[in-house]
Amino acid sequence: MSDATVNIAGLEQHPLDDLLRVDRIPHIWCPTCGLGIVLNSFLTAVRESAIPRQDLVVVSGIGCTGRAAGYVNLDSFHTTHGRAIPFAIGLKLGNPQLKVVIISGDGDLVSIGGNHLIHAARRNMDLTVICVNNFNYAMTGGQFGPTTPQGAKLTTAPYGSFEHPFNIPFLVDSCGATYVARWTVLHVRQMTQAFKEALMHSGFSFVEVISPCPTVYGRRNQLGSGLEIVKYYQEKSVVRNDIDTRECEITYQGPIVVGRFVQKQKPTYLEMMNQFLRTTVGEKFVPYQGPMEDGD
Repeated sequence: MSDATVNIAGLEQHPLDDLLRVDRIPHIWCPTCGLGIVLNSFLTAVRESAIPRQDLVVVSGIGCTGRAAGYVNLDSFHTTHGRAIPFAIGLKLGNPQLKVVIISGDGDLVSIGGNHLIHAARRNMDLTVICVNNFNYAMTGGQFGPTTPQGAKLTTAPYGSFEHPFNIPFLVDSCGATYVARWTVLHVRQMTQAFKEALMHSGFSFVEVISPCPTVYGRRNQLGSGLEIVKYYQEKSVVRNDIDTRECEITYQGPIVVGRFVQKQKPTYLEMMNQFLRTTVGEKFVPYQGPMEDGD
């Protein structure tokens, strides 16, 4: 038995240990990064949703957030650059009974995988996407990305980014997402509730979480410690549920509009496909229900 194993065995149990791969702890995330809070909220939502563990799958792409899939004691997959969503779609089509959740970062989902994101929303694929937005490519050194606010400095924008950033809730809403919310890591209860609602939602559900990156984004912009960044969230967050998503754009060190912006019902991709084939093929069409159990 290694010393590391002895140390882990000597720690007090965490209430979510059964949903964590504790043998992979300690994690790689930086001190005061918000990803631990996001993972805690997600696993709490999983437990409270009562979705059977065998019916739940977590998929992630690359980057800091992409490591989340490796820490959950659920069926999980760490996929390649920008490919978390098409991988998840394949899982869903292969077994429609599954609840498939994508946990990844803004760079992976909105930049590298942006094309997959917009089409999954357009099709109303029955998936839950959790996008942790820290405004940069943190793991690879802090390059600016598609969500970096104008004026924010990063390694590839030493004088500040001049590009127009994505307003992600508006992006997915305009493409057809049927559940859209945004919270910061300070809003733990609201974030956990949003994760639960997204898990129980039928269709494309999307939750953006604004998370501090004090090591790269915060240091480059002299925003102080992780605690000081979270205090900024406390002072600047404005809850505005059900607003037009065009009104929740984020500016550099400006107000952060949070809330549940979209919640509606419309047929999912599989429901549309099955209905179309029932009409065109007729009685010969048999909807695919998923893998058969032994004895079926």
